[in-house]
Amino acid sequence: MEIIKTQIFELFLLSIPIACVAWTITHEEIFKEPREYCLGRCKDSKTIVERKFFYLFTCEYCFSHYVTIFFIFFTDYRLLILDWRGYVIALFSLVWIANIYMSLFALIRQDVKKEKTKIELMKQQSK
Repeated sequence: MEIIKTQIFELFLLSIPIACVAWTITHEEIFKEPREYCLGRCKDSKTIVERKFFYLFTCEYCFSHYVTIFFIFFTDYRLLILDWRGYVIALFSLVWIANIYMSLFALIRQDVKKEKTKIELMKQQSK
C-alpha cells in the first residue's frame, strides 16, 4: 500500500514539469516564432501526416503526450503495475493530471488579465 501512495504522490509531482514544458512550448512568447511556423505548416501542408505533425506543437494536450513519454523514459516512472502496462497507465494518468494543471493555469491567467483590464479601465476613467 505504501508503494501506491508513493506512486500517486509522484504522479501529481511529475505532472508539474510535464505541464510546464507543454504549456511553455505551446503558449509562451519565447516559442512564438516556431509555433507560428508550425501553425502555418499545419494549415498549408498537402499531406495529412505533415499537417498533424506540425499541429502537435501548437496543441498543449497533444504535445503533453510526447513530453510525458520523454519524462517516463527519463524517470522510468510506472503506475500501479511494474511491467510495461505500468508505463501505459502512467502515460495517460500523467497526461490527464498535467492537462488539469494547464487548465487551471489558463483560468488563473485569464482571471489575472481580466483584473488588469479592469484596473486599466478604472485608471482611464479616473483621468
